[in-house]
Amino acid sequence: MATEIKAPTFPESVAEGSVAAWHKQPGDSVERDELIVEIETDKVVLEVVAPEAGTLSEINAEEGDTVQSEQVLGILGAAGDKAKASDKAAKADDNKGEAPTSDAKPAAGGKQHDVKAPTFPESIQEGTVASWNKQVGEAVKRDEVLAEIETDKVVLEVVAPADGALTEIKAEEGSQVASEEVLAVFAEGAGGDNGSSEAAPAETAASEDGSDEKVGGKILAPAARKLVAEHDLDVSKIEGTGKGGRILKEDVQKAVKDGSAKQASKPASAPKQAAAAAPVVEGERPEKRVPMSRLRQTIAKRLVQAQQTAAMLTTYNEVDMGAVMDLRAQYKDTFLKAHDTKLGFMGFFVKAASEALKRFPDVNASIDGTDIVYHGYQDIGVAVSTDRGLVVPVLRDTDSMKIADVEKTIVDFGKRARDGKLGIDEMQGGTFTITNGGIFGSLMSTPILNPPQTAILGMHKIQERPMAVNGKVEIRPMMYLAVSYDHRMIDGKDAVQFLVTIKELLEDPARLLLDV
Repeated sequence: MATEIKAPTFPESVAEGSVAAWHKQPGDSVERDELIVEIETDKVVLEVVAPEAGTLSEINAEEGDTVQSEQVLGILGAAGDKAKASDKAAKADDNKGEAPTSDAKPAAGGKQHDVKAPTFPESIQEGTVASWNKQVGEAVKRDEVLAEIETDKVVLEVVAPADGALTEIKAEEGSQVASEEVLAVFAEGAGGDNGSSEAAPAETAASEDGSDEKVGGKILAPAARKLVAEHDLDVSKIEGTGKGGRILKEDVQKAVKDGSAKQASKPASAPKQAAAAAPVVEGERPEKRVPMSRLRQTIAKRLVQAQQTAAMLTTYNEVDMGAVMDLRAQYKDTFLKAHDTKLGFMGFFVKAASEALKRFPDVNASIDGTDIVYHGYQDIGVAVSTDRGLVVPVLRDTDSMKIADVEKTIVDFGKRARDGKLGIDEMQGGTFTITNGGIFGSLMSTPILNPPQTAILGMHKIQERPMAVNGKVEIRPMMYLAVSYDHRMIDGKDAVQFLVTIKELLEDPARLLLDV
């Protein structure tokens, strides 16, 4: 018995909709309440699910068609009814001129989509294909990550538009791509066992499309191949979890983390003609050449730009961290229970810097050509180190933030930065920056400006040192502070007094509460 598949009842404010996507094709079996088609209106996207189990036998409204409320979109037949699908398959076989096999499936799957690069913000001109997480013919689920695009600020993910597989990759790893450029072709319903008969001969050499390669008796995906070369790993020690034992990027990353696939040391063999001229060196002397990532290139360019365009100076001071450490020790448990986050040092520094920036607006300003831009707010960037390089997410309106809000946001920034999940908008802007080299053990350093900002605060390691306190020598927990500033904008007197203000606020944290 046939059942009509109808569009939902639209609200009074919605006159019509359009068919956005069919998730099932004629001949596909569906379960009750399984998503069949999506209807897009001017306000929301509505999902149409199967009223009962059966087989989609007919589509009356194609993708892109305009439909009315409760209009019939298709027909759902009884389970196992695949007559129309069989007719289509027979026609396809006639076109090929070949006899169909009993378990043949369309190689390209259902509807095809262009997989495009994300829409880049105006500040980003292009990106680089960092890695393909899926290869041609490999089955993927909807919204599963297909590829990663690395820009000079963040790494963007490209996800699958539906269940299916890639049929063609047009932009290989390492290639430059523009906003919304077509990266690959994707077919719904493809993948899985499709093309398994073709995959068998590929294991004796490189795969048919040249994307995979056999190394040491094992087949490697391109992304995995790149990681193996970077870390100089022994592929025979890596266990592949992909189809047919194929080694994926995730397998190599696991091997790197476990340290289970390191190359055995080999004695170096120098060429005979160079043996007389060069001294003999025992043991392996490996080298590797890795392209600089776009993020690292941008960091390098901006740091050099800061050195070349700003009249940068640095002033130093030291702060006794005893009062802050005592406060943390006294309230850390209560703070954790009340706010579900740990009480760190960065919250105190952000609040102290916010107060100092209000008192010294020149330090919170920026230079735009021949203009000085004074900011009536404090947006403080916090430098976070990741595997890909240094990123600086920005805390907005820090003057109105509580210490607990600062600590929670910084923890969230750190986690998402390491996972590559920070958004571009979260790293734009900022009127001042704080960087903490102390977490890596730095005792003193000269931070470099983050253009177009005109000042940056460097925190360092807390170290106990003998200090003269009220005429007596005491061992105190001391931290060196450094403020680098652009002398074109900030006078030395203001820079020194700005840093002294931060020092005084930290040495007497009650000042932060009393605003004195």
